[in-house]
Amino acid sequence: MSLSRRDFAKRSAYTGAGVALVGSAGVLATAPGALAAEATDAGAAGVAGHDGGGASLGYGPLVEDPKGILALPKGFRYKIITRTGETKLESGESTPSNHDGTATFEGSRGATLLVNNHELAGPRSDWPHPVPLIEGLVYDPAASGGCTVVEVSKYGDHVTEWVGIAGTATNCAGGRTPWGTWLTCEETEDKAGQNGMTKDHGYVFEVDPHDRNANRDPKPIKALGRYAHEAVVVDPKRGHLYLTEDASGPNGLLYRWVPPHGFEHGRGKLDRLKDDAGVLQAPKCYDSGGNFVDDLSRATKTGTVYGVDWEPVPDRDAKTVSVRKQFKDGEITRARKLEGMWWADGGAYIVSSFAREESPVQHDGQVWFYDPKRRTLTLKVLLGVNPDPSKDGAFDGPDNITVSPYGGLVIAEDGEGIQHLFGATEDGRTYPIARNDLNIGTAEEPEFSEFTGVVFSPDGSTLYANIQVPGIMLAITGPWRRQR
Repeated sequence: MSLSRRDFAKRSAYTGAGVALVGSAGVLATAPGALAAEATDAGAAGVAGHDGGGASLGYGPLVEDPKGILALPKGFRYKIITRTGETKLESGESTPSNHDGTATFEGSRGATLLVNNHELAGPRSDWPHPVPLIEGLVYDPAASGGCTVVEVSKYGDHVTEWVGIAGTATNCAGGRTPWGTWLTCEETEDKAGQNGMTKDHGYVFEVDPHDRNANRDPKPIKALGRYAHEAVVVDPKRGHLYLTEDASGPNGLLYRWVPPHGFEHGRGKLDRLKDDAGVLQAPKCYDSGGNFVDDLSRATKTGTVYGVDWEPVPDRDAKTVSVRKQFKDGEITRARKLEGMWWADGGAYIVSSFAREESPVQHDGQVWFYDPKRRTLTLKVLLGVNPDPSKDGAFDGPDNITVSPYGGLVIAEDGEGIQHLFGATEDGRTYPIARNDLNIGTAEEPEFSEFTGVVFSPDGSTLYANIQVPGIMLAITGPWRRQR
């Protein structure tokens, strides 16, 4: 059923103008009045203060790391799980580089399994440590990327690491499924013959961390479309998949895939779908007055709520025209640099990393919540443009995201200058958790790689995150507590 502009405006009027955030353990909760209009004015600065007057927010200041890797609050510590050029795969090669999206799974005997993407683009000759081409696990032998599976013991020690899939390209983020697998996403539109590739790329692949045989002869899930994929989440109730696209010229899209009638999810089920199975759709948003919204950057206040209709994608495999370019102005709603996603609280948290001159309004990061029941997008976090990213303090460029078992969100920064892991509370306030102290530039011109793959262990005791370059997986432990 279509949610028309008139219907949304009417329902918005009935539900009033306020949006509240209600906290519950491990999730953020959207208030029942979520069909409201714009609520909290974040102003040009977005989320301005770290504590917003709350004395107990966060874990205190970050303490510089004498080893020059990771600054953490007092009482916290980290352990390096994998590091490119140092740790080895069970097949003997180095851990591949460019760590990205990651998910955790319960292993045997108290172990944790982590599926780790490696965002490696173009031909294998471009990288000293590509994902090894393990027989039976290769999609395109010309491609550099893929993902590995890391086993960590119940004591937090690295046990082993093996290849989950190889021969894919630019594996950026992805998503954990309710049935215990990982969907790895290619952030590229390269076709066979481009950048040395021998097959078309820009797809989603399923990787099973528990069953290595299930990963043999990898097949792209073409029903989910071919475009610059970033992340994906699964609605366990309705069976829909939501996917982000990190692209520009024009800005990318949020997508929804609706399965065919009677389809039931499960291990290996997506791989067996026909290439045109189900319906791939893009959003068309309206504000509380029933006006079409062309770009999510238009929202300048946290609490802004947009109604969402879904428009079918004409050619999901983008045979001649990129998917996002198949829509004319006024047909769908775009956003710059749509990045990480996380399913919780009955909906999807969605990141727009930044917006610049290509967008109607500039910002340094948004986090939205899509409520499938109400068919609304609500702006939860807004970061104003950071005037000086080289100075520690303000945050910019959110990317990978997870919902914390201690309340609120934990976000990996992929901005300019200094890079952080930071938390965001249920009312949109932010606080630091970690800072990347590993300078891969020079003393005169320092450079710090982005954080990626932020995710908690199944028991909530350990926060895992990656420093993408040179490729380091970290396990962070400490006195975690509820953030209000």
